[in-house]
Amino acid sequence: MKKLDPILKNSFTKKVLRATGLRKPFAEQVKTDHYRMPILEENGGFLALNKYDGPDIPAKEWEDLEYITYPTDPNTFFAPLASATGEIKMEGFWEVGKTDKDGIWTENAKKAPHLKKWVESLGVNFGRVQLLRMEPNSLREARWGLHLDDNNRLNPEKTGWVVRIWLELTDDPNSYMVLRKNDLNRTEEVRLPLPKFTQMVVDSEYLFHGVHHGGKKTRYGLIVSGESSPALEKWIKARLPKEPQIRPKWLDN
Repeated sequence: MKKLDPILKNSFTKKVLRATGLRKPFAEQVKTDHYRMPILEENGGFLALNKYDGPDIPAKEWEDLEYITYPTDPNTFFAPLASATGEIKMEGFWEVGKTDKDGIWTENAKKAPHLKKWVESLGVNFGRVQLLRMEPNSLREARWGLHLDDNNRLNPEKTGWVVRIWLELTDDPNSYMVLRKNDLNRTEEVRLPLPKFTQMVVDSEYLFHGVHHGGKKTRYGLIVSGESSPALEKWIKARLPKEPQIRPKWLDN
């Protein structure tokens, strides 16, 4: 399929391409016998947590890293802190016969001790750990790019389902995470704001997601693949805000 003109990347075109099979989701929503955290499922697959309140993290820990990108997506850059082999390389864990667990620290991790400590504080088996570097985009672009992650390929059933844990590093109050159970249904869309040190957990192989970065500067965030477990659920409960979570419409369907 030829590369689309940016103006054609809209909700209508996306529906047509989905219906014709020309634009399929990267992964599929499936129900398996993996352990899933009740606290996350009860809220529809996501939880917004209290902000990180630990020691300040210097900007050099995300600005001075080695960033790379996928050949198919030259506009999004990542700095791996942990990868399948310990190399600074963008590849699926399945490409070396692993599930997205048992990540190995890369050379980048030596430059980011506070971020490394935050990941270790989760107390869970983690896989890929990477910094995201993102330039401003439009809401239309964010909606076009809504996707499911491929976190659980080769993951044995009866073990923990891999989810994603986010830590926002820059102050982007005009930016937000966009979540949908059905990526073509705008009426059920949930938006989670992204001010500095926002923490959240998302079942990103269940919920279509993407970020609208409405700021003027480069946005940075840390993304961790973590195994669902009672230990991670305990970490989440210790950081739940007092105010109620957004209730997604898909829970009522």
